[in-house]
Amino acid sequence: MKKYSLIHFVPLLAVALLASCAGQGTSDQTDSETSQKKNVRVETVQMVPVDQISTFTASVEADQVNNISPAMGGRIRRIMVDVGSTVRQGQAVVTMDASTYTQQQTQVATLRRDFERYEELFAVGGISRQQLDQARTQLEVAETALKNLEENTTLVSPVSGVVTARNYDPGDVAMQLPILTIENINPVKVMVNVSETYWSRVVKGMPVEVQADALGSETFSGKVSIIYPTIDPVSHTFPVEITVPNADLRLRPGMFARVKMNFGTRERPLLSDKAVLKQVGSNDRYVFVVKDGVAFYTLVQLGVRINDKYEIVSGLNDGDRVIVEGNRGLIDGTEVEVVE
Repeated sequence: MKKYSLIHFVPLLAVALLASCAGQGTSDQTDSETSQKKNVRVETVQMVPVDQISTFTASVEADQVNNISPAMGGRIRRIMVDVGSTVRQGQAVVTMDASTYTQQQTQVATLRRDFERYEELFAVGGISRQQLDQARTQLEVAETALKNLEENTTLVSPVSGVVTARNYDPGDVAMQLPILTIENINPVKVMVNVSETYWSRVVKGMPVEVQADALGSETFSGKVSIIYPTIDPVSHTFPVEITVPNADLRLRPGMFARVKMNFGTRERPLLSDKAVLKQVGSNDRYVFVVKDGVAFYTLVQLGVRINDKYEIVSGLNDGDRVIVEGNRGLIDGTEVEVVE
């Protein structure tokens, strides 16, 4: 009887032991899953007013460029300036051979004396009105030619500026190239191609900030002076001309520049730069947004950087909780534990 009872007791003991082991395994697995959650810190996205500043590359050009040449070729007698010389408007800069001018002066003097005699004869009835008018016309034509020769014998600068090129020396015969090039660089104009998305937002007189790479962090204030009326179908940009005062002549034609345009303010999400990650193999930027303990991969478009924060143009909304610490190595859908 005792032997029969022992046989029945052994299977019951085995079942109890299996149940105990199974319960312990489930508990260990739950603890392991809990410990696998990654601790992260989050930042709540806030909407703040952000200046809508866009930066464009540009080039500096002279406000005016004048090529000094005679209307007709001739021999150069004297050049009074050199490259780098500063000249004022109306200053004589080149003297050409004056032989033709001297001959024309003699002809004008002769025609003037003839005309004076014709006037005397007409007064006493010695010649007709037609003859007097013909003499007057000949004198006026000769005087116009003399004035033209004078302008092309002594060449003056039509603008105040700086000599930027000299192509001949005294004794040379001026041919195709200009003798001198004079550029007015106060003010200068800065030419920039602006994206067509800003077409309706760029207005004449709009203040801008200009910075030349060659001058470091120094900035100059300018204003939009001309907005060209067409958009390039290839680059989808339109040219804008900016006038910048340059009294100290610091800006020089040919300099590479950057133009900042402020298009007002907008309410935008602002987020710590620690939250923004770069997609490997592309230029995409992304963050992880926490919802119900799960990290979700979210693409974002960045705007301007303000100190240690980024303006978020798209991808986030006010109140989103974004991971700023512990986001490295995360994948979409990972469970996380938010710690303060």
